[in-house]
Amino acid sequence: MSSQQTPRTPGVPPQKPPPRAAEAAAAPAAAQDGDGLQAGLKNRHLSMIAIGGVIGAGLFVGSKAGIADAGPGILLSYALAGLLVVLVMRMLGEMAAADPASGSFSTYADRALGRWAGFTIGWLYWFFWAVVLAVEATAAADILEGWIPAVDQWVWALLVMLVLTGTNLISVGSYGEFEFWFAGIKVVAIIAFIVVGMVAFVGLPPADSAAGLSHLTGQGGFLPHGPGAILSGMLLVVFSFMGSEIVTLAAAESPNPVAAVRKAVNSVIWRIGLFYIGSMFVIVALLPWDSEAIAADGPYVAVLDALDIPYAGTVMDVVVLTAVLSCLNSGLYTASRMAFSLGERGDAPASFGRTNKRGVPTAAILASVAFGFVAVFFNYIAKDTVFEFLLNSSGAVALFVWLVICASQLRMRRRIEREAPERLTVRMWLYPYLTWATIGLIVFVIGYMFTDDDGRTQMLLSLAVAAGVLITSLVKDRLGRGKARAGEPLGGAAQAPPRSPADAG
Repeated sequence: MSSQQTPRTPGVPPQKPPPRAAEAAAAPAAAQDGDGLQAGLKNRHLSMIAIGGVIGAGLFVGSKAGIADAGPGILLSYALAGLLVVLVMRMLGEMAAADPASGSFSTYADRALGRWAGFTIGWLYWFFWAVVLAVEATAAADILEGWIPAVDQWVWALLVMLVLTGTNLISVGSYGEFEFWFAGIKVVAIIAFIVVGMVAFVGLPPADSAAGLSHLTGQGGFLPHGPGAILSGMLLVVFSFMGSEIVTLAAAESPNPVAAVRKAVNSVIWRIGLFYIGSMFVIVALLPWDSEAIAADGPYVAVLDALDIPYAGTVMDVVVLTAVLSCLNSGLYTASRMAFSLGERGDAPASFGRTNKRGVPTAAILASVAFGFVAVFFNYIAKDTVFEFLLNSSGAVALFVWLVICASQLRMRRRIEREAPERLTVRMWLYPYLTWATIGLIVFVIGYMFTDDDGRTQMLLSLAVAAGVLITSLVKDRLGRGKARAGEPLGGAAQAPPRSPADAG
């Protein structure tokens, strides 16, 4: 990729404001190595990132737990979780279209709520995706070891991490190209599954007769465990939607970020409706929810086996491996861009906020993958202690992120309307009423997690980690103000860039 920055569409705000003269003079020489993040993602990359971002390995494998817990009512669980994501994405899209930024919601929280908010949610989000790297690398290694058992699982995990680290280090375009094909395979697989399933549902081959609604109303009814199971199922599936927001980070590295964000936000409803609710309907309509095959083989393999589709297990292994690699690829990209944004704002080591001549934040990528390697190491030597702590302490981060997005949008919307209303090309519906309703729903889900044994553990540990990061932010800010009063430099990190006009006041 050329080291020159791709021209942006006229009228689109730049990725970041120019630094103040004093800060530019004080910046280390190494910071001038690159020209910042560059517009290396094509429209087709962003389209597939947006579509594939909501399809993770959890949909193919983890959904069996939700089905077991809620029965056919899992459809309502997915619908409720999907509604929450649609509303949050609409709010995030409003802010991202008005001012695309590499740190997305962390940058907006910094501007709307204060440095403490941007610092805290940015590092929590980085932590979440760094842990995901270990989870997905281990999952990929497990599948690959099953195919080639002569190679140890840890070797496969190492190789997968190294390959995808290499693609991210080459250029943002190489990440986009890998993700385009990974996401494409996932999308084709889901659509093919839904088409085959719906054909079978109406009684056409490969089915012998129409399924009807017997599986939706039999075996205890639509809600065999009662209405409360809808919320229990929601707790199991809501975190599988994490990743929908990646496109708002990636848009900052595209030629026309505003158009990319607008398109992604407007399509989120049909994406969730088709891929999640559509495929779940096929599963619970064609098989009894308490089928032993679902519990043993996973819902997708169970349906394909029931329809006598040959090599169903192998086909799904390939699809799941693709989904895992896609999540790993995007996780490394997302963690590194959040670290880059934190470095730019002085909330992380200054090296994180620098890019090479290809516009790649090398230090941010290497730091993110290093944490991932450490987590993989603990997965093999301390799975039930250290690694379990990492998993549980990052488990509720999605809800924290969504809550911060809502709070940021409440304040940013008023400022943008006052200072730059022409930037509101995407608007949250029924503002501020739906924003407050979404906040209420998120707070309710957080409260409900305390009534669930696993959810309670995740929430308590996640809150503990969040409190630690918040305290670190407050201490850092206090020390920074003390140095400023004493006339000392604030360390090697550059100061936060000046805020856009829309953030004034």
